[in-house]
Order: sequence, then C-alpha cells, then structure tokens
Amino acid sequence: MKLLKEAELVRIFIGESDKHEGRPLYEAIVKAARERELAGATVLRGVLGFGASSRLHTSRILRLSEDLPVVIEIVDEPERIADFLTVIDGMIGEGLVTVEKVRVILYRDRNSHE
Repeated sequence: MKLLKEAELVRIFIGESDKHEGRPLYEAIVKAARERELAGATVLRGVLGFGASSRLHTSRILRLSEDLPVVIEIVDEPERIADFLTVIDGMIGEGLVTVEKVRVILYRDRNSHE
C-alpha cells in the first residue's frame, strides 16, 4: 500500500482493562484496523496517566494498577481514517480520540524497494 505524503494520525487514549466483546479494547481496535487494511497501528502502554475521571493510573509497585493508560496510534489517508472513526465510535465507552494531519516521509516493509 502506498500512502500519500499527507495523511492523518489518529490517537486513541483508553485504559488497559477496557474491553470490547470480552477481549481487550486495544486488541479489538487494532484487529478492526487490520481488517480494514489501514496502513498500520501501534499500541503504546503508559506508566502513568489520568483521563476525564481524573483517576490516576500508575505502574508504581506500591500502587499496582490493572488499568494502565494505553495509546493506539494509526496512520492512513484522511478518508480512510474518517471511515474508521465511525467503526471505533461504537467500541469506545470511555477515552479520548484525537486526529491530526501528518506528513508521511517513509512507509515501507522489508521487501519494499521503493
């Protein structure tokens, strides 16, 4: 897949313990992105954060949290991102979703020679 140089990045901020149909929400979102053949997705696990509830989520040993912050980043063409946002809207009960314009400099796999 070739991306245009101008693309969009969607960031999805959720909790590690959030679920969708019995499985981790971050897995369900990445699977949905892959099924729709979006350019790629990455899940990042945070060590500390808070959201709309202002409840602190931390990985400190004395305050073990089973709900660490998770950020999912997905990049693709604006139209494909817009379509995907309608899919994840029904999946996310609590969290934050942002979209920003990005410029793709390089996008290739190991076998790509372009």
